[in-house]
Amino acid sequence: MTQNPRFNNALAMIAHDGAQMTDDLKQMLEVDTCFPPGNGYGAFADLMTHLLTPLDFHFTRVSVPEHLWQAPDGSAYGERVNLLASLDAGAAENCNLYFHTDTVPAGDGWRFPALTLTAAEGKLFGRGAADMKGTIVAAMAAVRAAQAAAIPLRFNPVFLLCSDEEGGLYPGIRYLAEQQLFSGHLLSFNGGAVPRIWAGCFGSIDLKVIITGRSAHSGDPVNGVNAIEAALPMMNALYQLKLEVEQRTSAMPSPPHYHGKPLTSLLTLAAAQGGSKGSTIPERFELLINRRYAPEERFDAVWQELTHCVESAMRNSPALDVTLQMIGHLAPVANPDGPHWPRWQAALSQGFGFQPSEFKPWGSSTSSDMGWVQQAGIQEILLGGLARPDNRIHAADEYTTLADVIALSQSILAYLADDFQPTQGN
Repeated sequence: MTQNPRFNNALAMIAHDGAQMTDDLKQMLEVDTCFPPGNGYGAFADLMTHLLTPLDFHFTRVSVPEHLWQAPDGSAYGERVNLLASLDAGAAENCNLYFHTDTVPAGDGWRFPALTLTAAEGKLFGRGAADMKGTIVAAMAAVRAAQAAAIPLRFNPVFLLCSDEEGGLYPGIRYLAEQQLFSGHLLSFNGGAVPRIWAGCFGSIDLKVIITGRSAHSGDPVNGVNAIEAALPMMNALYQLKLEVEQRTSAMPSPPHYHGKPLTSLLTLAAAQGGSKGSTIPERFELLINRRYAPEERFDAVWQELTHCVESAMRNSPALDVTLQMIGHLAPVANPDGPHWPRWQAALSQGFGFQPSEFKPWGSSTSSDMGWVQQAGIQEILLGGLARPDNRIHAADEYTTLADVIALSQSILAYLADDFQPTQGN
């Protein structure tokens, strides 16, 4: 790769910008954007406006209409604020840098406070440190270094700071894409610090089933209808469907840790809630089902199979009512390749030190809101991020490292900078 002193100076600025990066991450983690409920998007947009204004960004706030995202169970609430932060660098083309601003709930088992930054053991701990507020920090540092070193940019960066990736019915990026509120190609940071050529991912459906019975004293249950026991035929049927579903393979190349085994469709009985104490027949039972479906599967067929399984199993149940609610849906991503991928691979090599021969195409049975972007007409989606197999994303003690944030920032700088000229073969 050809480089010049100005570009090298900017790379060095990023390497020495750790104190600012750490402070930026601290401020971001302290804004609670956990989904559910997703009630902190407005406050996070306020913070990002404050942090990006000194870098000469311009801002548009877009709220997703409530009727699109309001789930039947009421688990989501608060304004769905999405922030578009644009920097006019005089380039002919935009690059949209996508970040979801929500995190999963903090959960239990943390050794450190979940909603603040703790620097310990050579790591940066906090909910969202890796997924994905740390990636926003990296992108900010890249722009800051480019401006300080007076580097011209090949692309005008547009930060898409979006709602409801971690769940829900209508992610913010879906609304922005369908309303055609941005143009140009898209770089998603919902990926990892690995030499990966993204081959796509599965779709995901969250179905909640609510069984209603009739409460009674467990010692005198004559008029009672036990909602949990009434649901047993349904749970048995779903488990049999799970065994069938998970025999279905996808042609999408599997991740390296699968060791050659194919990706398969998945069905998970993900959460169950019902009852209160031993002396009471439970009146209500809720079951959450997650179904991961491959790009080869059609949504309507998957949905029909799943709901038919539930309805058939409950047809002769003593339950007084059975209600089905879809409370989350992400569409699959298929073959997000395009003309910008070689430059992004070279940029990742610049930041992380990857060799070109290390890059392999693979997909995932995890899910992303990028499927909605493809359905809106944007095929090419680049992928990067901070995820690693051991940094406990979605678990207690989630962390990233400053070294990874710096490497990602240098990759973003390389991709955006006109001074970065990958050599043949990179």
